[in-house]
Amino acid sequence: MLRYYITDGRRQANRAGWLLERMAAAAAAGVDYIQLREKDLSAREQFELARAAVERLRAFPATRLLINDRLDVALAAGAQGVHLPAAGLELAAARRLAPPGFLLARSCHTSGEVAAAAAAGADFAVLGPIFATPSKPGAAPLGLQCLAEACRLPLPVLALGGINAARAADCLAAGAAGVAAIRWFQQADCGSPEASAAASEPNAHSR
Repeated sequence: MLRYYITDGRRQANRAGWLLERMAAAAAAGVDYIQLREKDLSAREQFELARAAVERLRAFPATRLLINDRLDVALAAGAQGVHLPAAGLELAAARRLAPPGFLLARSCHTSGEVAAAAAAGADFAVLGPIFATPSKPGAAPLGLQCLAEACRLPLPVLALGGINAARAADCLAAGAAGVAAIRWFQQADCGSPEASAAASEPNAHSR
């Protein structure tokens, strides 16, 4: 199961320090991707934080850092990819500007958007919200059936929205390549393999 941690440090007093600690903890727990999503920061603040994150994560080469929306910041900071919103930069344009091996992820909200992302050359899609989530209070959950439809397309799909250990198992059963989350991966276990394995055991939902 691929695990994709999306950061949110808006409520933290020592924001940069706290985020760097959480990213390092997530990487140490084996999280595959980290999306630095502090979009209320200025471009310079995002760059400085991204540079610090790149340095901090050198000790965890299996974890790859993506920057939300800002391809320029991602390239300048030396991140491994960019996460493009559904209405963001066109994937074809991003691919022309990016070096070989640079990751392009796309936010999607329908299976049609996943199909378009696949056709445009995305490396993977993040589809959501699959379940109701406080971070998207006005968004109707897409549900597991929509996720299953999207996962039949030729592109890895990560499920986002209301994800916890038990729901991660449901998403994998629907065909997802992995899950994306803010709150779960900012908790102490960082969506640890142990928690995910427990969720996949028989009767996990009845606990």
